[in-house]
Amino acid sequence: MKILIIHNYYQLRGGEDAVFEQEFELLKQNNEVEALIFYNKGGLQGAFQFLLSCWNIFASIRLKKCIDNFQPDIIHLHNWHFASGPIIIRTANKLGIPLVFTLHNYRLLCPSSTLLNNGSLFTDSLNASFPWSAVEKKVYRDSYLQTFWLAFIVYFHKKIGTWEMVTKYITLNNFAKELFIHSSLKISAHQFITKPNFVAYPAIQSLVSENYFLFVGRLSEEKGIRILINAFQNSTYKLKIAGEGPLRNFIIQSCQSNKNIEYLGSLNKSEIQLVMQKCTALIFPSIWYEPFGLVIIEAFSFGVPVISSNIGAPIELIQDGINGLHFKVGSSLILFEKLNFWQNLSKIDKAKFRENATATYTKLYTPEINRAQLQNIYQNVI
Repeated sequence: MKILIIHNYYQLRGGEDAVFEQEFELLKQNNEVEALIFYNKGGLQGAFQFLLSCWNIFASIRLKKCIDNFQPDIIHLHNWHFASGPIIIRTANKLGIPLVFTLHNYRLLCPSSTLLNNGSLFTDSLNASFPWSAVEKKVYRDSYLQTFWLAFIVYFHKKIGTWEMVTKYITLNNFAKELFIHSSLKISAHQFITKPNFVAYPAIQSLVSENYFLFVGRLSEEKGIRILINAFQNSTYKLKIAGEGPLRNFIIQSCQSNKNIEYLGSLNKSEIQLVMQKCTALIFPSIWYEPFGLVIIEAFSFGVPVISSNIGAPIELIQDGINGLHFKVGSSLILFEKLNFWQNLSKIDKAKFRENATATYTKLYTPEINRAQLQNIYQNVI
């Protein structure tokens, strides 16, 4: 099968980039695969890209040349924002190439892309014909103008039928699929299918588990960083935090006043795997509708249970009391209660959680399972 994968890199690397790279390498093992890549720029160049993204004829020309040279059977789009723009969907449709689009975020539903604003859920845009409330609240880059322009791009392409030209949308969990189906986007339910992400088999070492909890991720409001700190401060439970983001200084200050909290900084992949294997449990305190959560299944691959807020994808990924624990989203008090519960479990009970975490990974989230799911989607679409 000849597969063309299109991806637009953000200026700051994120989970979407990692998923694109993983799937590209996975599919190359038994398919002919090429990638068409766009890069968001900063400054005036980035402003021009953003302005042009409503109808980027240059991106369309690049795609046409790529299709002429490669002659793909199918196109898989991961991200169009903002260097390429939605015109690539129309170009593929015009040339008769079926296109699959993975929805890594909620940008088609709201300019925020996260359904979050000022640390709280923001769902006003879901059933609005035009997201004026989002514009008023400046949910994209804290700018009226940029929020309006992004909202207009999505609205314009909805009106001219671009989003209906996608042959199949892939959502990463069933909750997200229902949000899209019942939104003002008005895309038919049969155009959606759910396929989770995956992680590669872990390089497991024989390490002795240590009695600390771990957070790995972006240090930002939507990740529930303040809930995390509130639950651990003034306690005796040890917490290690790995990551970078806008709340980095808040984390450093919290570590100075709470000696049980340690900031590890930004770690590379092997360093993350090392601290993950040794922790007693991973904490995932997100306060938004997480489309997935790669770090959760990475923890499972090491046999590490996850204590997570009960919102978004973690509700489906984590079986409460089986491979991890749920706590009420936004509640540091209930998170602390779950920490107490976990610490009071016997070694045998904790070992069972770890066995179940490993079993969850091997049953659902290995590379082989994901490749089979992807290729089945492609075959059905073609």
